[in-house]
Amino acid sequence: MTAHLKNIDLQDIQALLDRYSRLGPLPGILLPLLEALMPFLPLVVFVVANASAYGLWAGFLYSWIGACLGALIVFSLARWFGRRYGERIRRRYPRTERFFTWVERKGFTPIFLLSCFPFSPSALVNISAGLSKMPLHTFFTAIFLGKAVMIFMLSFLGSDLQAMAEQPWRIAAAIAVLVVMWYGGKKLEKRYGTDK
Repeated sequence: MTAHLKNIDLQDIQALLDRYSRLGPLPGILLPLLEALMPFLPLVVFVVANASAYGLWAGFLYSWIGACLGALIVFSLARWFGRRYGERIRRRYPRTERFFTWVERKGFTPIFLLSCFPFSPSALVNISAGLSKMPLHTFFTAIFLGKAVMIFMLSFLGSDLQAMAEQPWRIAAAIAVLVVMWYGGKKLEKRYGTDK
């Protein structure tokens, strides 16, 4: 089953969404949520399939909700385990202390930027943030904005693959959105005092 899930492609996902279309947005939300829990699943394929099956805006919304909920679940599980075993991990692996201190001090920017890119190790980001002492609101803001950028870019580009080849301005627009969101993230970071 794991091998099948790793090799799943866009047509398989679209067939799955068509088969379960009577369930409404539930499959479109559950697939990105599952990717957060099982990071070997192809998030890019899920987002593009959602945009193709539900349309740009609904596909974006369902993928965004699922990805953010999945990230919060992983963060919460890591935070729960971190309360029980975090200090033991830090004592046993003293080199991790520097990493966790950096995440706690500069947490918004790296989490936001890593969330903007579809091939970043999102499970590792979510677990590291959960094990650190980063405030939930900082993590949620970074994930909420970063996943919005990444998922919108993929939905925008994937909602009509032929139009992307015919209209390269779509790629330029996606890059511009990334730059604007990064700048907005830096402003929020300064406002909340997480950039020290």
